[in-house]
Amino acid sequence: MKHLFVATSVFGVTAVLMLAGCSLVQPKSETLHYQCGTTRLTVMQDNRQDKVNLVLDGKQLTLPQVRAASGTKYSDGHYSFWSKGNSAFVERDEKVIINDCVLIK
Repeated sequence: MKHLFVATSVFGVTAVLMLAGCSLVQPKSETLHYQCGTTRLTVMQDNRQDKVNLVLDGKQLTLPQVRAASGTKYSDGHYSFWSKGNSAFVERDEKVIINDCVLIK
């Protein structure tokens, strides 16, 4: 009986870990839509190459992911896109130019 309990427990833990691993798999790319006050911002997130593409100031930008203390940050040194949870903002030369962005679901 003890061996059956151990085998069942091991199987259960393995199944839970396998299912948890499945939820960590991100799609290779996804399009995210944010509402930033009266402005809409569309961000194409490339999870395989750790970068985002967006249009700002009439220019198509590709921003690589960089280290952030909190949330996720993409920056080319001039423009930065920061997100955490369902919120985001955009900086140009370290000054916020688009704020209060909320992910539209």
